[in-house]
Amino acid sequence: MSAAVELSWQAGLAVVTFDSPPLNLFDEALGTALDSVIDELESSSPRAVLFRAQGKVFSGGVDVKLFAAPQNGEQALPLLERLLSVTTRIGLLPCPTVFAAHALTLTWAFETALACDLIIAAEGANFGLVERRVGLSPTMGGPQRLAERAGGARAKEIVMTGELYPAQVLERWNIVNRVLPVPGFDQAVQAFAQDLADGPTLAHMATKRLVRETVEGSVEMANGQVLETIGPLFDSQDLKRAVQAFLTTGPQSATFEGR
Repeated sequence: MSAAVELSWQAGLAVVTFDSPPLNLFDEALGTALDSVIDELESSSPRAVLFRAQGKVFSGGVDVKLFAAPQNGEQALPLLERLLSVTTRIGLLPCPTVFAAHALTLTWAFETALACDLIIAAEGANFGLVERRVGLSPTMGGPQRLAERAGGARAKEIVMTGELYPAQVLERWNIVNRVLPVPGFDQAVQAFAQDLADGPTLAHMATKRLVRETVEGSVEMANGQVLETIGPLFDSQDLKRAVQAFLTTGPQSATFEGR
């Protein structure tokens, strides 16, 4: 595996670490390595995924050389398709996905965070979509997912200004889920993600589906999927054991295996 993106495992939790110093820029090498990691995630059925990074920043953005190569819109299409596919595939992973932003998180990294289910940020972390500096709008789903989380007006503000936004502001806007202290951040977010991985994987999948149906359609559309989404959970070993454990030894005594 390329040193730019490393994949490790801990009790069902897949940990994806970006490590391409000094700025973790998205370039050809990092993109190729990330594609390979997503291939493995799609084929190995993790129970949760944590995205994190090494270094003083999560990422300083994209290597602008990638945008210098295409000479026209038609030549740019393969690059745009590749970039968009990264966040699309992450968004479709059938398990909880957590993004841990420990510091500055720009462009592709911010858009990857938005593709995850939950964003956990350290105090002092800043986020930005700064593509306006090179005459672009974000290409990996950022505007769309910002609008989904915070509404169209906030999405347009963040993209059009190209400003940096503190984690605390984005938490108020429902973009970041939680802001944690810097001391112990890595350990806290690892424990948070591990708790999700240890939980009822099939139920998490059902939750993701119903939320997606609501966001893309309506509450009524999601209600129409409840029977076929929740019903099969009663066939799962996890639900059967958890209910029995609840009745015999009390709440929070159940353990889950993702089956």
